[in-house]
Formats: sequence, structure tokens, C-alpha cells
Amino acid sequence: MPLKLTIAYDGRPYNGWQSQACGNTVQDFIVKALEEVAKQPLKLQGSGRTDTGVHALAQTAHFEPPPESSMNPCNWVPALNCKLPPTIRIMACEEVAQDFHSRFSAIGKIYHYDLCTDPVLPPLKAGLAWHLPRLLDADVLQQALDLFKGRHDFHAFAAYRGNEQPDMDWFRTIHRAEMETLADGYRISWVGDGFLYKMVRFLTGAAVQAAQGRLRMDDLAALLDQAPGLPLGKAPNCAPADGLYLQQVLYR
Repeated sequence: MPLKLTIAYDGRPYNGWQSQACGNTVQDFIVKALEEVAKQPLKLQGSGRTDTGVHALAQTAHFEPPPESSMNPCNWVPALNCKLPPTIRIMACEEVAQDFHSRFSAIGKIYHYDLCTDPVLPPLKAGLAWHLPRLLDADVLQQALDLFKGRHDFHAFAAYRGNEQPDMDWFRTIHRAEMETLADGYRISWVGDGFLYKMVRFLTGAAVQAAQGRLRMDDLAALLDQAPGLPLGKAPNCAPADGLYLQQVLYR
């Protein structure tokens, strides 16, 4: 049976999740650990990419253990963790159905984004929150988040990888976009059926600009669901990777 891993990592030391020639990605380190434990090559499929510097509390991935392996799923956790750097941890391992796929079986994801509004960013928060000492209007921030709820064309809130197809589906559904007050700032939670490349960072950046009085609410609303044929406006600000966390991948 395939095994599903639940993975947490601090994204600061790595070039994102997806395996690259440099070898300095979260996937690269886990594959290397898997192969050291299994004593043979193994393939690891993740639920999706996270960018350089983005963190995860519960990324998911799956792999097929060797047919001859009798290792209990729970025993893979310490076996892998002792071969991984301390900024990557396997939190759980469990058997899943033969047709399970970390990416294609997912029905949604939850992200959160932390904003620190203290005058000085505490050193232990460096790389873990977006430092915004400039005053934010919390009511306007929530109004901006409310605009994004529902199903929309988020074309203007995505970055391009260069392989986009003319018939690409830019529609996504945001089920929840809410903020909560923290001791040193705010946390924005995003729950959706899926997210385009850098979409959460563009949504967060645009909402913050509105809350700082640097983007009119009607201009923000105009970026959604742009009519075909019109010159495409783009969200003006991509939030840094620092404060972004993949909190959970949702499955049925």
C-alpha cells in the first residue's frame, strides 16, 4: 500500500519544495533519506510546490515502499527523521488506498500568513513573518479579504511560470479569508479549493496595500473577474515568502 507522509519544515534554508538540480529542496532531502532507509531508489510525490522561504506545518507526500519491506508505517517516522536536517520533520506516516495521490486526491488547502506590526521585528521572527511597522486599518484589511471570497477568475493574482496554456483555468474558490489579531500583529487564514502560483502572496499583498490606504477598494475589486479581451491589470504587490505557511492539505 502507498504511504502518506505529513511533513513540516522551516522553508528558510531551502529552494522550495520541488526537486531541483541544486539538490537543496525539501523534496530532495526527503528522497535522499527515503533511499537511505529503503536501500533503493524511490519516488516521492508531493501535494504541490511551495516557494523558496515558504514554510509548512502539514505538507503531504506519498511514496510506494519496496514490495519486500515489512516496516510498520509508524517506524518510517524516526527512521527518516534521523537522516533529515532538523528544519525538516516527518510528523506522521500512514497507509492510504492504492488510488490515493497527494496532489490529485486533494480537494483544497489551508494557508495562513503572519504579519508582524511591532515597531521592531524580533530577531526570532526573522523570516517567519512579514514585518509591517506602518499602520494597518484592520477593518479595511477584512473588507479586502471579503472581496476574495467565492469563486472568481484570479488571473490578476497569479505569477507566470512560462508554460501557461491559452485555455488554462484561472478560476478558484476561496471558502474562507479571515484575519485574527495576534499579540504582535495579525494572521490571515486562506481556505480554498486550490491556489494558483504565488496566488496567496498576491492576495495578501493586495489586501495589505488596501489596509495601508495605498490601494482603493474599487481598484482592488476591479482586478477580479476581468472581462476577456480587456488589458489585464495585475495585483500591485506580491507579499514576501517570510510569513506564509502551508497549514493543511484537505482530502475527502
